[in-house]
Amino acid sequence: MKHLRKISLLFSSVILSLLATAQDKPVEMADSMRSNGRIYVVVAVVLTILSGLILYVARLDKKISRLEKDTN
Repeated sequence: MKHLRKISLLFSSVILSLLATAQDKPVEMADSMRSNGRIYVVVAVVLTILSGLILYVARLDKKISRLEKDTN
């Protein structure tokens, strides 16, 4: 459980640091994707992949902890 807390803290600090360093210039590709509505698809795919990776790491940590407990 402590590992999951550390991972979530690391993930939230990375997100906050990315938000703090926003670009001053507008990005033309992002504007065109936003006007077409494709940016939402990209965000949904990225969030799905990240949530899947986080769930995978959490389950793997749980299994490894259980195996370590069984061997001792």
